[in-house]
Amino acid sequence: MEKKHEATANQRVVHRTRNSWSGFLFGVGLVAFIDEAVFHQLLHWHHFYDKSSTAAGLVSDGLFHAFSWFATIASLFIVADLRRRGGWWVKRWIGGVLLGAGAFQLYDGIVQHKLMGLHQIRYGVKIAPYDITWNVLACLMLLIGIILTWFARKQGAHHD
Repeated sequence: MEKKHEATANQRVVHRTRNSWSGFLFGVGLVAFIDEAVFHQLLHWHHFYDKSSTAAGLVSDGLFHAFSWFATIASLFIVADLRRRGGWWVKRWIGGVLLGAGAFQLYDGIVQHKLMGLHQIRYGVKIAPYDITWNVLACLMLLIGIILTWFARKQGAHHD
């Protein structure tokens, strides 16, 4: 049993970057999916692209939704391969998920909402509280992801 555990620990170290990137992709896909489902479809607060017609907004939502699923599926293929090789490192992967989710949400809040002006979180309200909440949550996910990844690295591949 010790040899199998040792082999798994070695595989985790060998595949640590793939664990992080797989988690990152999953986090991006997950947050993009939640954004699309909740804010675009359920609440109708905005479309991915709000500078044109409703039809253009719906097409942009569809493309955004496809992107979120491609990222999620790609991540899960990598996880399946990591598990097959005995190299899936759950703590590192979850750290990657939080890093991906936080990075995408912060990118969305700063680049897409403010710099590019593709859309706002919500229209017809004072936007500052929404923007602050959106970006603070993104920073919290990033911080927790960094801490979790750091602890996973510090503990080494022997612990999960």
